[in-house]
Amino acid sequence: MKTHILQSMIFLIVLLWSAYRPHDYPTWCLEVLPALVGVAILVSTYSRFRFSKLVYWVVLIHAIILLIGGHYTYAEEPVFNYLRNVFNWSRNNYDKLGHFFQGFSPALIASELLWRLQIVRRRGWVFFLSGCICMAISAIYELFEWLVAEISNQQAITFLGTQGDVWDTQQDMLWCLIGCSVMLTYLYCSKQHLLQSAPAKHGHQNK
Repeated sequence: MKTHILQSMIFLIVLLWSAYRPHDYPTWCLEVLPALVGVAILVSTYSRFRFSKLVYWVVLIHAIILLIGGHYTYAEEPVFNYLRNVFNWSRNNYDKLGHFFQGFSPALIASELLWRLQIVRRRGWVFFLSGCICMAISAIYELFEWLVAEISNQQAITFLGTQGDVWDTQQDMLWCLIGCSVMLTYLYCSKQHLLQSAPAKHGHQNK
């Protein structure tokens, strides 16, 4: 079985599970929308620009995290509820995992795009600009959450998932930065990733 077929099957199975009797459908739609958009973009561009295999696996994991969060809501995800009790956390921290991947996966995607399309020819600038892109995505998402809350007359508490933490927005962006930094550190140190080779103008070549 080809890898992309296996990945598609895993995504569809988890998507169907996530859509079956979630906590509430408005929150589910908001939480799952980024995963659906991201996967749709990767599928539609697969024949024209093929990322490394690592990208597709990382995006799949990120999508599954979003689908799980959409099903239970981030404040009620059961595994992290258990961990909250074990470690005496004051809140469910599943959303921090989501925001970690909000930096982890875009850093990889942005780096490959900038390098392989020769938008930037120096690796240092690739890493710097990829980090900037990740933080911009995080800021835009936080503004999106605020906008949803305003439009819904502050009835989007489940979607916001602050759980009473006044510093939730800042912590979310911090975890995005941590995820981005981890990925960029890996790319800098890796001897096998595409960024260690000469930039390829033809993005359809998958190494």
